[in-house]
Amino acid sequence: MGSAPATGTAPQRPAGETPFPAGFVWGAATAAYQVEGAAAENGRTPSIWDTFSRTPGKVRNGDTGDIAADHYHRYRDDVALMSRLGLKAYRFSVSWSRVQPTGRGPAVERGLDFYRKLVDELLEAGITPVATLYHWDLPQELEDAGGWPQRVTAERFADYAAIMAGALGDRVGMWTTLNEPWCSAFLGYGSGVHAPGRTEPASALRAAHHLNLAHGRAAGILRDRLPAAAQLSVTLNLHQVRPLTASTQDADAARRIDAVGNRIFTGPMLRGEYPGDLLADTAHLVDWSGLVRDGDLAEIARPVDVLGVNYYTPTIVSTPASGTGDTRNDGHGNSDHSPWPGSEHVAFHLAENRPRTAMNWSVDPEGLYDLLLDVTRDHPGLPLMVTENGAAFDDYMSPEGRVEDPERIAYLRGHLDAVQRAVAAGADVRGYFLWSLMDNFEWAYGYSKRFGAVYVDYATQRRTPKASAHWYADVIRHHALPPAPEVRA
Repeated sequence: MGSAPATGTAPQRPAGETPFPAGFVWGAATAAYQVEGAAAENGRTPSIWDTFSRTPGKVRNGDTGDIAADHYHRYRDDVALMSRLGLKAYRFSVSWSRVQPTGRGPAVERGLDFYRKLVDELLEAGITPVATLYHWDLPQELEDAGGWPQRVTAERFADYAAIMAGALGDRVGMWTTLNEPWCSAFLGYGSGVHAPGRTEPASALRAAHHLNLAHGRAAGILRDRLPAAAQLSVTLNLHQVRPLTASTQDADAARRIDAVGNRIFTGPMLRGEYPGDLLADTAHLVDWSGLVRDGDLAEIARPVDVLGVNYYTPTIVSTPASGTGDTRNDGHGNSDHSPWPGSEHVAFHLAENRPRTAMNWSVDPEGLYDLLLDVTRDHPGLPLMVTENGAAFDDYMSPEGRVEDPERIAYLRGHLDAVQRAVAAGADVRGYFLWSLMDNFEWAYGYSKRFGAVYVDYATQRRTPKASAHWYADVIRHHALPPAPEVRA
């Protein structure tokens, strides 16, 4: 994916700069419902997030993605902005209901045309397009038929993958099947803090299997229909799980969360099996022998070229007796329902003595370093990309028209340093995608949280690169992390 830096005389680097590997890809990411807007234009029909956001009490301030960052109408300007920042790749997602409104049947060409034009604009600017097929916005009609807990949804997803391969396969060389299926399954059907807002532990586990199956079936379709050089990936928000103490009880809590947070996906996708401890922990909720049919695991385990890793903060757990952690609030939104079926008793903690983001997440770059090395140890030889990493802070526009965000710069510096150290320790990390290119609709938080490197004035849709965007542009330009600023006593 992407292209290596131009050959020739290496640029002179300021003293102390540490270069990244040759060919390392620099990008930024967004998701369709969070940025596109145009919710009812050119044949697009509601997704589960349209329905959820319009349900009173589900999204802060009653915000919706109807307009969002208006990327649908402003994509040319946004691509020009990416070019000015020096981005080498742009990771976007496709709105399933924009191109296949009912989730079945023929595509709407007007919907496909938007993505054709976006990709053409990116290619003309020298920016590699990275297409994600699913970033949580299931067509509402498929949810009305049962959603991801129903096996047929995986079949519909394979049909959709075939449509997209036919439409963009001649110009998109990097494809991601799913983004963070853990959130789709367990926040959508377990805790209910994400669309479709269901609180059914057994359905959440069924959804996880059918998302795995959807990935496998789509992978098979893409392999058959894309050029041989195309690269295939899936993106997981792997939890860097730590026990609060060295006790055997906390170690078991960490094992449980690792099983339902990580290995429920990496097991079948990368090993062709569900872990036995997961099956045992959840046997009272799901008959796995009936859910997983003959041939499913072989389909799910189709090889990927790259594993996308999303990381924001570590997950620190205990049994309730080990501390005063909250069994409800694990950083994924307050709910009376757990997104951890079979492990509802596990308590979650915030790291002490660490800065916090506006999401109240601990800033801990060491978690990313550990996570990349853990994946490398467990799956040697698997190429990785950091497909999301970033932070929300309480950004504001100064009277002079600037957005200073030193906390975000410190966050990015720390995490890029962690990536460099992981590479030096043997992890095959091939790129980094900042989350997010611009401020946008932050799911159940609406427009109250700003993750963007680019500030969006939602009243005018004016874009203003923050100080962190200029800092990131300098990193890209030098293909190196600048030396850390001196700390004065």
